[in-house]
Amino acid sequence: MLNGTGVKIFTGTSHPELAEIIARRLGLSLAKAEVTKSGIGETQVCIAESVRENDVYIINTGCGAVNTALMELCIMIHACKIASAKRITAVVPLFPYARQDKKDKSRAPITAKLVANMLQKSGCDHVITMDLHASQIQGFFDVPVDKWLYAEPSSIQYIRTHFDVKNVVIVSPDAGGAKRATSIADRLAVDFALFHKERKKANAVSRMVLVGHVKDKVAILVDDMADTCGTLCLAAQHLAEAGASKIYAIVTHGILSGNALKNVEESALEKLIVTNTLPQSANQAKCSKIEVINIGPVLGEVIRRSHYGESVSKLFHEVPY
Repeated sequence: MLNGTGVKIFTGTSHPELAEIIARRLGLSLAKAEVTKSGIGETQVCIAESVRENDVYIINTGCGAVNTALMELCIMIHACKIASAKRITAVVPLFPYARQDKKDKSRAPITAKLVANMLQKSGCDHVITMDLHASQIQGFFDVPVDKWLYAEPSSIQYIRTHFDVKNVVIVSPDAGGAKRATSIADRLAVDFALFHKERKKANAVSRMVLVGHVKDKVAILVDDMADTCGTLCLAAQHLAEAGASKIYAIVTHGILSGNALKNVEESALEKLIVTNTLPQSANQAKCSKIEVINIGPVLGEVIRRSHYGESVSKLFHEVPY
């Protein structure tokens, strides 16, 4: 809980539900701001209360109309900056353009660096994000970035609550996620497996090879984001063929674009468990296999600790109560 003195929490239009959860966790009401769009599509922001010498937190995640969400965030930061806010923190659970983090072909842009520049030039003093897709993005900033916030503690708590851990095997859908999966497997003291996958083009997997034993086990796939869910569904199919008794997936960012919901519904997955870094109510209404872990308390506790100058490292391993 915060005493409310000198703290303001604003939200854009991308995920006001999460902002409400965070504000309630802190015992505050959301600060008043009007975010509208003009007839020609320009974003207009009006900060409706004083922020002078306040510690300001602006919550907007990279989802839906992601360019609109990004411009809203930059404009709100700039509005608070020129209104003499003491410190401005951007709370961006899903960092926009995080997958465009390197120059992987000729003339390709490094858009994640551009986004970092935009936030800093707007007047941002601090960034809070979760399960950043590529660690090097934190090096794109010259301001502090709390990117070591993982959904891992919440995921581990969910697994311990819902499964017989002795019968669980943690599976990474690709080699890139092996570190994340082994960390969870080590903390649960369970077996680990992974898939080696080959791609012909982006978001299209041509072949997957399972490394590890899953027969008669509850296989839990873990990843940082699920977009089209092609990889997860194909991995689930291979796990079923390899003899896994049940197959689940736990993902931090449930983007779920295109035919993702249909793919999940028709897949061998029992459930796809995602966090609410993105809005999921509509997805749950369309797909019975979607379940949501609430990470609002984690982000709320990070904001509280940030305001009082306390360490957030404890939250890398524990879920706040």
